[in-house]
Amino acid sequence: MPVKNAKSDAELTLFQELFEKSPEIQYPKEGEVISGTIEKIEKKNILVNVNNQFTGLVVSKELGNSVDFDALEGGQPIDVMVLGDSIERGLLILSLKRANQIKSLNALNSNFESGEVMTVRASEANKWGLLVDIDGLKGFIPVSQLTPLHYPRVEGADPEKILEHLESLLTVDFKVRVINVDDGGKKIIFSEKAAMEEQRTKALETLKQGDVVEGVVSGILSYGLFVTFDGLEGLVHVSEIDWGHVNNPGKFAKVGMKVKVKVIWLDSEKISLSIKQLKDNPWDVLSKKVKTGDTIKAPISRISQFGAFMDLDGGIQGLIHLSEISHGVVKDIREHVKVGEEVTAKIINFEPQKKRIGLSLKALQEAPKGVKEETKVKVKDGPSEEDKIDAEVAEKKKPAAKKASEETEEK
Repeated sequence: MPVKNAKSDAELTLFQELFEKSPEIQYPKEGEVISGTIEKIEKKNILVNVNNQFTGLVVSKELGNSVDFDALEGGQPIDVMVLGDSIERGLLILSLKRANQIKSLNALNSNFESGEVMTVRASEANKWGLLVDIDGLKGFIPVSQLTPLHYPRVEGADPEKILEHLESLLTVDFKVRVINVDDGGKKIIFSEKAAMEEQRTKALETLKQGDVVEGVVSGILSYGLFVTFDGLEGLVHVSEIDWGHVNNPGKFAKVGMKVKVKVIWLDSEKISLSIKQLKDNPWDVLSKKVKTGDTIKAPISRISQFGAFMDLDGGIQGLIHLSEISHGVVKDIREHVKVGEEVTAKIINFEPQKKRIGLSLKALQEAPKGVKEETKVKVKDGPSEEDKIDAEVAEKKKPAAKKASEETEEK
C-alpha cells in the first residue's frame, strides 16, 4: 500500500481553507465604474490596481480635462470606467474621463435642482456664446446669459467684433448657475446672469437717485459708456460724460477702466449715470475768472465753416465767429489762424447759464481807415456755441444715420 504523505495533506487542507476564505473574483463589466488605486504613472498613462486582482490602464486621451495630472501620485484612490480589456497585455482598459463625466453629470443635475453657483471656464467661442467642456460633457453659455460686464457691447452688432470679444473671455472663470440639463448631458445651459440675480436684486433695493458708485466700463458705443457695478449696468449718455462737447466717448474711457458715476435716473429696467456731474461745471468756474470785455488766451482747437474754436478751460469750446476774425473780408479762416496756434481774443458775449461765449480777434485789432468802429458790439440772440457744435456734428452723421435706418427697414 502506498504511504500517505501527511505534509502534503496538510498543505492541501490549508490551500482549500485559504481558497474558501479568499474574496470571490468578480470580473469587471464593460461600462461599469469601479474603484482602484494608482499603481504607477508613466508619461501620460496610469496603471491602476483594482482590488489586488486586476491591473488596468488609463491612457492619456482618457484622462479628461478636470484632473490635475501633476497632482496624481502612487497609492491615490481613483474611480474609473471599464472600457474593455487587452488580452495581449492582460490589462483592463480604463477611463478616468468617463467616470468623471458621470460624476459631473450628477453634480450638474444636483446644481440644477439646488440653484448652487459653480465655476466654469469656456474652451471655445462662437457668435452665439461660449462653449464649456467638462470631461467631454458639452455645455453652453449663450450671449444673452452673460452679465453686463462680459456682454459684447459692439457698435452695429458686428458679428466679427462680437466673436473677437467672446474669444477674449476664454481665460475668464465664470460664476454660473445650471439653467438646463437633460438626462444624457446632451444639452447643458449655464447662465452667468442667473448667478448674479440675488446680488442684482439686493443692489436695486438699496440704490437710489443721487448715489455715487464706483463701477467698471463694460462697453463703449457712439452714444455713451456702459458701466457695471454690483451686478447692475447703467449708461453714461454722451451728454453726461463731460461738460465740454463729446463726439468720441472712447477718448474719455477704456473698457475695464474703473470710474466713479452718479445715479441720475433709476427704474427697474434703466439706470442713467453721469460722470460730468461729479466735476465742477466749467462754465461756473470760468464765470469767476472772466467777464464780458476781458481778453482770454487759448489754443485754436478746430476750424469750421462758420468760425474758429478756442479750447478754453474745462473743455469749453469758445467760438470766434467768421465775422469776428478780421475787419476785412475773410475768404479762408486758415489764412488767419491755424489749429494748435495759441491766440488772444476778446470776450464780446458771455452768458454762462446759457452756455454762450462769443470771442473776437478783430476787436483787438485796429480798424483800417474808413471803417467806422461801433461803440457797442451787437450780439444776435441765437443758438449757443454748444448748439452750433451739436448741429455741425449731427449734419456730418446724417448719411450714416440714414444708412442705418434703411438697413433696419430692410430687416
